[in-house]
Amino acid sequence: MSRPFLKMNGLGNDFVVVETRSAPFTPTAEEVRAIADRASGVGCDQLIAIDAAPNADAFVRFWNADGEEVSACGNGTRCAGWLLMQSSGKDEVVIETEAGRLVARRAGERLVSVDMGEPRLAWEQIPLAKAHDTDALDVLLYDHADLMVPPGCVSMGNPHVVFFVPDIEQAPVAEAGPAVEKHPLFPEHVNVGFAQILGRDRIRLRVFERGAGLTKACGTGACAALVAAARRGLTDRSATLVLDGGELFIEWGADGRVIMTGPAAVDFQGELP
Repeated sequence: MSRPFLKMNGLGNDFVVVETRSAPFTPTAEEVRAIADRASGVGCDQLIAIDAAPNADAFVRFWNADGEEVSACGNGTRCAGWLLMQSSGKDEVVIETEAGRLVARRAGERLVSVDMGEPRLAWEQIPLAKAHDTDALDVLLYDHADLMVPPGCVSMGNPHVVFFVPDIEQAPVAEAGPAVEKHPLFPEHVNVGFAQILGRDRIRLRVFERGAGLTKACGTGACAALVAAARRGLTDRSATLVLDGGELFIEWGADGRVIMTGPAAVDFQGELP
């Protein structure tokens, strides 16, 4: 039996979204890879399932293009939140994920703010294979002149390492990304961010996503970059993150919670075989 889907994107970070509250959906890794394949499938960075939840508006699951199920996806949560608000008429919805309970709110025309919760900063929470200072790692992850400044590590429900680079256009994103993603320091692999500080309130960011590769935008990556930069005193606790696909506004509030605001868009609808 075929199953309807929506193709959505958040700043070009694209998703196949399946509503599964009416029928179970348990794709294998091979099936996820087939859906995500841009040559023979629908094509996407992540697959998203919106399930029923007893104490929330939905339980949302995420799979990377390589078939691995993951706990968190910021842009995907924003898209799911927009769909749930559209279908319910609410201006706020509660979303359960493997990474925790998130709240999405309307922030304007096709704009959604998501309370992403508190960042996790302890080395075992990232997680790392052994103890390190996550504010500034004292280990060489990739030998390149532009990556000599010690990177920071943050978990936003998924692991991130953030390099601070002098020029994003010259940074070895495509070369260092896949090598650092699978570095032995990261037992669950890691999302790799490359951040150029443009000002106290502005960061240029590119992210090599774990299991998906270089994407046009990464919501949790933007949150992690702002937290890592603010911990170093490089920026204020709120900033605009300029990604390849557009801009996100990230705020790390005095209460410790990170709020991400950005757009959600529907590209087309179809049916999975």
